[in-house]
Amino acid sequence: MVRSPTVVVTGTSRFIGARVAGRLAADPRVGRVVGLDTATPAPDFADLLRDVDQVRADAGAASGIIADLNASAVVHLAVVSGPDQQYGGRAAMKEQNVIGTMQLLAACQRASGLRKLVVRSSTAAYGASFRDPAVFTEETEPREVPRGGFARDILDIEAYVRGFRRRRPDVTATVLRFAPFIGSTAETSLTRYFAQPLVPTVFGRDPRLQFVHVDDALEVLHRAVVEDRPGTFNVAGPGVLTLSQAIRRAGRVAVPVLEPGLSGAAGVTRAFGVGRYGFDQIDLFVHGRVVDTSRLIREFGFEPRSTQAAFDDFLRAHPDGALLAGDRLAAAEQAILDGIRRVRAAHAGDQRELA
Repeated sequence: MVRSPTVVVTGTSRFIGARVAGRLAADPRVGRVVGLDTATPAPDFADLLRDVDQVRADAGAASGIIADLNASAVVHLAVVSGPDQQYGGRAAMKEQNVIGTMQLLAACQRASGLRKLVVRSSTAAYGASFRDPAVFTEETEPREVPRGGFARDILDIEAYVRGFRRRRPDVTATVLRFAPFIGSTAETSLTRYFAQPLVPTVFGRDPRLQFVHVDDALEVLHRAVVEDRPGTFNVAGPGVLTLSQAIRRAGRVAVPVLEPGLSGAAGVTRAFGVGRYGFDQIDLFVHGRVVDTSRLIREFGFEPRSTQAAFDDFLRAHPDGALLAGDRLAAAEQAILDGIRRVRAAHAGDQRELA
């Protein structure tokens, strides 16, 4: 990559965005790095971002900013995987993911000096259903429209990128479909799920899972900016763990919940104080998802560490789980029992109606 006058990185107030921007700013092959975000980065990111210029603005203002900066590369990382009820819930999430991406790509289309676009996507683009193939390649279409809001957002985002590619064939556009992040420094709904001493699972299901270590995700993102790697790529660690293997590896206890009563699982997570699972996570824990990464390895010349190794690194940072006091354990147990009772009562009512 020719030394870039300016690389714009969106989402620098968050974990991935701050680290990508910091790494680019330290790379002599990259010129000025500008972080674009609606929020001010947390103080914890100050050292990472000391050589990154910060612009506080939303995607709607990106057109003028990208043009004024004469940006030659844009790295779009301002994509959120779950709704935050304190900041507008699902509506705000869709506004940022879908509308924000649409506005940013419109700005990129008008930026005559732009030569590279890198977009964070997700393997959630494939959905999760009982009709899925054993392994997804980049060409595989989802067999069903995903139930989860994040997966539907990802499909919209990628559709906008395909339109951008048609309109700006002179721009190298890279889409990276990441498996769920994990590692000693990652903080996501998935890591909170496995950090619990009691882990809710779906009765009778043992899905195959793939993860990508967050450090490997950062390496792939960095290479996508400083090298020319057009196309769409699955990014995941080789190998798989079934959910039961992961729980045993972590030394946790699985708590099976009947699939029609998944509200019981949500009750468990509220009792643990770790938040609520959406359909994206629940469908993953029911059906699993495994992707082929041969294109990434061949074209990037880089193979992420294995799913097992990434998971083990996460476990080293969470050796004992989150210990529960007696009252919180009782609340969790009661949530499980209440969920099962509701399912049984609903099933009994259905049977009476059929009779």
